[in-house]
Amino acid sequence: MSISLENIAFDCTDAAALAGFWAGVLSTEVDADGNQFFATVNRAADGPTLMFLQVPEPRNGKNRLHVDLAATDWAAEVDRLVGLGAKRVDEHNEYGTHWITLADPEGNVFDVAEH
Repeated sequence: MSISLENIAFDCTDAAALAGFWAGVLSTEVDADGNQFFATVNRAADGPTLMFLQVPEPRNGKNRLHVDLAATDWAAEVDRLVGLGAKRVDEHNEYGTHWITLADPEGNVFDVAEH
């Protein structure tokens, strides 16, 4: 019996809007049939799909699971993500890695490491 990682799910207030942000982060498109209740990004790709689900309750506190990204042109990518709507949260240089923590438009934090 084997298991595979299929989806990384985000609870949110507007699935289409948040999917649009993450599609921009990954330089791709929101998958067809996305709407404010349910949307996906990268469904046809070889790897996990980002899935966005509208929920009635707001996010409370820090998310316990987050996405880690890496970029070779780190400063330009961070500026691009801020231009898409991300907010700078913190910057770190630990464990031999330099990274910045950002928040998406709904406050979910994610990291971008300098590659």
